[in-house]
Amino acid sequence: MCTRVRFLTEEVTSLCPVTGQPDISSVVIDYEPDGLCIESKSLKLYLWSFRDRALFAESLAGEIASEIWRAASPRTVRVVVTQHARGGIVTEATADLPNPS
Repeated sequence: MCTRVRFLTEEVTSLCPVTGQPDISSVVIDYEPDGLCIESKSLKLYLWSFRDRALFAESLAGEIASEIWRAASPRTVRVVVTQHARGGIVTEATADLPNPS
């Protein structure tokens, strides 16, 4: 049997590394546990920690995926960060661990 866990949030904030303006992103964390699971309140507090950090959506996706990988040692983890439109452009960044290739 394969179990998958999916967390979704519409409101992760960080700062634009170029302008310093706030970026608001949706985040989907999808992972296949291998004995350990992520507790939702701890995840919420972890995601709040990005509020005052300046990083691009690509870095945000990679950092979240790496932390899930480190904390829970899942079989797989995928993190999709969708940065909401500012200037008419939506950015979507995906991080997969392990690398599917």
